[in-house]
Amino acid sequence: MSTTRPAPSAPDPANATAPLIRDATEADLPAIQAIYAHHVLTGVASFEEVPPSVDDLRARLASVRSYGLPYMVAQVDGEVAGYCYATPYRPRAAYRNTIEDSIYVNDAYRGRGLGRVLLQALIERCETGPWRQMVAVIADGGSGGSLSLHTQLGFELTGTLKAVGFKHGRWLDTTLMQRTLGKGDSIPPDDVAPERARSV
Repeated sequence: MSTTRPAPSAPDPANATAPLIRDATEADLPAIQAIYAHHVLTGVASFEEVPPSVDDLRARLASVRSYGLPYMVAQVDGEVAGYCYATPYRPRAAYRNTIEDSIYVNDAYRGRGLGRVLLQALIERCETGPWRQMVAVIADGGSGGSLSLHTQLGFELTGTLKAVGFKHGRWLDTTLMQRTLGKGDSIPPDDVAPERARSV
């Protein structure tokens, strides 16, 4: 398998091929790290303030996979142009059927619909598993387009947490959005027998 080269600074959309969505590999981690570091240092999509190393991201990739959750990249003309993954929404057992999405796109590829392609692929993959709800935690009112993207793909606004983050010299809200996966709450979770489920 060929190694991943850094994304070009000025790709030509007219000459680009359609993105290939595939599972991430460890060989993709340097490109993923570069994309994420940019978001950490310049934006508010992540509330981290110090970019994690490739080794840190290797451990995170392993953690996502340990839950059977997807971690995927969008490859355009051989370059990793963006990536997405899902993580457990909360660690306690009763939350086990709820997951949270994360999507990051290289700035050089913004405005080409990669976020939508990645999120759609993530939803479709997660719907093949036992999960029933997907949550999006969007900073700063979705000023980067995340709110609109999630709305287009079936997420509903559920609330806003005020001033829960402080980054780049200002207080930040987070908007919570939610989307049903698969059968949602129409039947009990896959790991609960119907006769054990208490009707509400």
